[in-house]
Amino acid sequence: MFESLSDNLNKVFAKLKGKGVLSESDVSAAMREVRIALLEADVSLPVAKDFINKVKERAIGQEVVKSISPGQMVIKIVQDNLEEMLTSENHDINLNATPPVVIMMVGLQGSGKTTSSGKLANLLKQKRGKKVLLASLDVYRPAAQEQLEVLGKQISVDSLPIVEGEKPTDITKRALKEGKLSGHDVIILDTAGRLHIDDNLMQELQDVKKLANPTETLLVADSLTGQDAVNIADQFNNKVGVTGIILTRVDGDGRGGAALSMKAVTGCPIKFIGVGEKISEFESFHPERIASRILGMGDIVSLVEKAQENVDSQEAKNLEKRLKKGQFDLNDLAKQFKMMRKMGGVGGLAAMIPGISKMKNQIDEAGVDDKFIIRQESMIYSMTKHERRHPKVINASRKKRIASGAGVTVQDINRLLKQHKQMEGMMKKLGKMDKKKMMRGGLGKFMPNLPPKA
Repeated sequence: MFESLSDNLNKVFAKLKGKGVLSESDVSAAMREVRIALLEADVSLPVAKDFINKVKERAIGQEVVKSISPGQMVIKIVQDNLEEMLTSENHDINLNATPPVVIMMVGLQGSGKTTSSGKLANLLKQKRGKKVLLASLDVYRPAAQEQLEVLGKQISVDSLPIVEGEKPTDITKRALKEGKLSGHDVIILDTAGRLHIDDNLMQELQDVKKLANPTETLLVADSLTGQDAVNIADQFNNKVGVTGIILTRVDGDGRGGAALSMKAVTGCPIKFIGVGEKISEFESFHPERIASRILGMGDIVSLVEKAQENVDSQEAKNLEKRLKKGQFDLNDLAKQFKMMRKMGGVGGLAAMIPGISKMKNQIDEAGVDDKFIIRQESMIYSMTKHERRHPKVINASRKKRIASGAGVTVQDINRLLKQHKQMEGMMKKLGKMDKKKMMRGGLGKFMPNLPPKA
C-alpha cells in the first residue's frame, strides 16, 4: 500500500535535501510535485488542495528558513500534516460499554464484510482476550450465514446457530439474548450488503441499529475501489451513522488514495485495515505509523509487534544458545525463512524497515520476493537431515540430487549454500556481541549480499 505515493514523494524530498538553503520558489515547486503525487495516488482533489495549502503555509515560514536542515524540516512538516489528516481521537475500537458490546458491520456486497467480521473476532479474542459471538444477518446471499459459521469454527469463536426463514431483526434479537445468557463480551452483527446502495438496504440497517444499539457501527470498504469507497462511506455515514471504517485489500492497493481521503471527507476514523487473505492479516490502524511508512521511514513499532506475535520465545532462546556456541545450520536458516513469511513476507517487512525503500529496485532486480523465500525453503527440505545439520558434506553429486528434488538448478543450490555461509558468519558475530553493542553498532553491516538476478 502507498508504494507509488511513497516513491514519488521520496523523489521530491531527495531534491529538497540536496539544497542547503530553500527559497519560497523551491518550496512552491516541491509542493506542486507533492500535489501531483497525491492526485496520482487517487487522493480526492479537495483533500489534496487542503493538504498542500496547510503544508505550504508552514513550509514558507520562519520555521523552515531558519532551520539548519530546511529540506528535513519540510519533510517533517509533511509528515505532521499526514498524521493530522489520518488521525482521529477515537481511532481505537470502543469496547467501553456493559457486555455484551455490540459491533455492527455494514457495507456493500463484495467489500469483504463477512471475512472482516471473522478477522475482527479473531483479533478481539487473541489480543483483547474477549469472548466473541458472531451472528450473520445476511439472509439474501447464498451460503452467507454458513460462511460466517465456518470462519467461526476456524478461529474457535462462537457463532449464532442458523434458523431458516428468520428476518434480520429476529436474528438480532436472538443474538442479543444468546450473548447475554452465554456471557459473551462482544457480539458482531454481520449485516447484509447489496450491489449498490438502495432504500431497502438502508431501512433494514436502521431497523437493526435501533434494535441492537451498537457501540460501534463499522463500514467495511474495499480500498481498491478508490474514490468510490470514499463516496460509499459518505453515503452510509449520512444514512446510517458510521463510527469507524475497516479498509480491506490494502495489500493490493499501491496508491492508497482512499485511506488518505476517507477520514477527511467523511469525518470517520479508519480503525482497521485488512492486509492479506489470511485470518491473521488484519491490523489496527495507526496514523503515525502509516505516515512514517508513506515517507519511507519504516515502522519499527509494528515490526517489533509482529515479531513478538510470530516468533516463538523458546525457539528464540534456543537459537541464541546455538549462536553463542557458533552454530547456525540450514535448519536454522529454514526457520528464519518461515518466520519472514509469517511476519508478512518480503513486501510486508520491507515497508516497516527504515531506509529499505531506497533498496527497492535492487531487491526487485534480485527477484527477492515471497516466491523466492518458498523456493529457498523447498531446496532445504529436499536435503537429508544430516545435510541440513552439516552443509559442508554437500558435494557435487548431492547438489544434483537436491536440485532435482526441488525442481531447481545446481546453481540455485550453490547460491543457497553461499547465502547460508554469509548468514552463518553474520549470526556468529551477533552471537558474540552483547545486546548494547548490537543496538549501538546496528545490524546493517552484517546484512548478506542479495542474490544475483536469476
